[in-house]
Amino acid sequence: MNNTAVAKKIVDYIETHINEDLSLDKIANALNYSKFYIARIFTEKAKCTVYKYIQGRRLTLAAQKLVETEQPIVEIAYEAHYNSQQAFTLAFKQLYECTPNIYRKNGVFYPKQPKIYMMRSFNGYSFKYYLTGGRLAA
Repeated sequence: MNNTAVAKKIVDYIETHINEDLSLDKIANALNYSKFYIARIFTEKAKCTVYKYIQGRRLTLAAQKLVETEQPIVEIAYEAHYNSQQAFTLAFKQLYECTPNIYRKNGVFYPKQPKIYMMRSFNGYSFKYYLTGGRLAA
């Protein structure tokens, strides 16, 4: 299996289990690869670490919930795997440049870490980021 196919398996696993506790060890065990190999291949193909991708995806999903639901921020924080609303607010502010409360009041969802999709190219497969609606993000 080539490195791109392995990276796709990693992304698929993360997206399927995004609401669970995810660690490099857990992903590696589930896919039967070493955690060092998974970390290297993912970073090479996705241009970010596994941890940063998971964190970005969880914060993006949290941002969507902030706009589309009335769910309390503290509940969204716990669902995004933060141990406190304070830790969530700090991480959210670093990514979105505003607090979750202000983001909710603005009422416009913008995904900062879209899901990685595979694109077929003339030379094989390449990774692409897509926003909702199919618009290319990166």
